[in-house]
Amino acid sequence: MNDLSLFDSPVYAVPETNLVPVSNHLTDMADIPASRMFLINKGLRVFHEHFPEMETYDASQGDGGASLPGVRGDILERAAQMQLSHGTAYDMPFGTDAYRKAVFEQYWKLDPGLGFGPTNVCATVGGRDGLVKAYQAMLALGHGRQGDVLVVSRVPWISYNWGPYGVGANVLYAPGQPESGWAYSEDALRECVRYAAKSGRKIAGLVITSPDNPTGNTLTPDEQAHLAKIALTSGAAFVLLDWMYHYVTDEQPMDLNAFLELFEPRERQRLIFMDGITKSLGGSNIRNCHLIANEDVTRFIIARASHGVIPSFYSLAVAMAAYEMGYAEACRPIVEPTNASRLVLTEFLKENRFRFILGKGYYAFIDIGDWLGLRGWEDSEPLGRYLAEEQGLAVVPGVYFSRYAAKWVRFSYATPPERTLGAACRLRDALDSLA
Repeated sequence: MNDLSLFDSPVYAVPETNLVPVSNHLTDMADIPASRMFLINKGLRVFHEHFPEMETYDASQGDGGASLPGVRGDILERAAQMQLSHGTAYDMPFGTDAYRKAVFEQYWKLDPGLGFGPTNVCATVGGRDGLVKAYQAMLALGHGRQGDVLVVSRVPWISYNWGPYGVGANVLYAPGQPESGWAYSEDALRECVRYAAKSGRKIAGLVITSPDNPTGNTLTPDEQAHLAKIALTSGAAFVLLDWMYHYVTDEQPMDLNAFLELFEPRERQRLIFMDGITKSLGGSNIRNCHLIANEDVTRFIIARASHGVIPSFYSLAVAMAAYEMGYAEACRPIVEPTNASRLVLTEFLKENRFRFILGKGYYAFIDIGDWLGLRGWEDSEPLGRYLAEEQGLAVVPGVYFSRYAAKWVRFSYATPPERTLGAACRLRDALDSLA
């Protein structure tokens, strides 16, 4: 036989039984819009052009590297030294063994007896990358189908709407009421399972984020564990716990050891945890995050990352330098002023009789529905433009997150207390001016 005949016809890269089935569903999908979060504060430029001497306030920021000092200089310098020692060759798709060990031993101080070790840690290029990789794993390793459902709150972070959809998951808003910060309930989660089943879909995953973005609503560890158990027993394949803001608190950050002890070993295998340095360290532009999950999930993510996005060593080094210092000390330049601002803003909102949600983390969610009617505005988007361009205050219109928050705004207090108070006074005065 002539070996050249092996090259005479096209051949698929995988066996025909493993081919992706043909479907035209991509032509029927909704267009995924670009996030407007990066453009909101541009309206302040319009105000500054007209009133160059007046102070402006940016309460739209979810970026402690912009509105607060960001990552400490000595941490960045230590990370640079680590980079010089490490060199610039490729690392593994999960990061490095040293990074895994630092996350496991220095940051979380995890008990190996709970069923997790350093090999359960996966570095990612920030939170969005971590989330997309987790969504893909939940779809493939859960019920093994595209088109299944990811359950999120009634008013989710913008990228929870579109990140899952872009990799083949349908997003389902859970029932919820503003009085409870749109938090999940047992009945709501069970109803999501029933609702998805009507169209032949199953729950690939539930996202629990606390403190929440955008609302700031905060759940206790026991509340989070209870909801996770309800979801798992109701048929959800996985529960993803997004704890990116949990260190930004005047209480205690999450204790992963204590949390895992609330679950049976088999339940722990269906949990995925996400955390990183974006919020609590002010490292938005460093792009470091980590996932902790069972080894099937981490192997799945690592295999795909080897063909896709691999984290940079410098991002790992910044995190390791912060963990080496002691994370509570490392993140103090972000956490302390934000905690102080939370107290100032809470008192202000109460004194001025606002209806609001304010737990921990970075954000207050404020009901401005009464003022919208004064201008005949149907939702908070035109108010957002008015505040930025005519009043010098940037906030995030709640309608950007979902139509169920059309009459709310997200107000970031991740600024020094005096700036937070100045922004709050500007909001009050601007709303009064509408009358």
